[in-house]
Amino acid sequence: MAITRKLLKGMGLTEEQQDTIIEAHTDTVNGLKADVDRYKADAEKLPGVQKELDDLKGKGDDGYKEKYESEHKAFEDYKTSVAAEKTTAAKEKALETALKKIGIADKRIATVAKMARADGLLDALELDENGAAKDAAKFETSLKDGYGEFVVTTSTQGANTPNPPANNGGSGSITAEAFKKMGYADRLKLKKESPEQYAELANNKGD
Repeated sequence: MAITRKLLKGMGLTEEQQDTIIEAHTDTVNGLKADVDRYKADAEKLPGVQKELDDLKGKGDDGYKEKYESEHKAFEDYKTSVAAEKTTAAKEKALETALKKIGIADKRIATVAKMARADGLLDALELDENGAAKDAAKFETSLKDGYGEFVVTTSTQGANTPNPPANNGGSGSITAEAFKKMGYADRLKLKKESPEQYAELANNKGD
């Protein structure tokens, strides 16, 4: 979810606070882009380095054993870091999905996700083979318990009709006097729903 001034303004932040957050976010994004470029460049070099080390190892020690083990460790460490980044990204996605599912407002998801990370929920989250949260119901319950105040609730309210025309029941349901006071919209509704009653009242309204 992109961080925009419109989003920050909707959260009630001042322009100074917005500027601070935008600047920090930009620095973070630029840093991540630089890391990705570096990792990509390193990844392109590793197959060649691995082959060179394997060739050296095949020719005997000759002082290269230590070099091989050092390079091999660096390669394994790199693979571990990449795997960790992928896991973190998958957990972030699972967290966002869970927050949306329990009804957190879209404009609050980034804020709630940050709080969840700070509270250790992201680190404790376990994923299944599909990258979804294990025991999703329990995880969602813990999110509701911790951040329920951010859940959006909606209610449906019926239309306000102070003088609704009756659908049936004859002219006695609406007096001629009441018919005179009815507005255009109410009269039109009565005409559509009960044309016979409307015709009777219209002919007897005495205007």
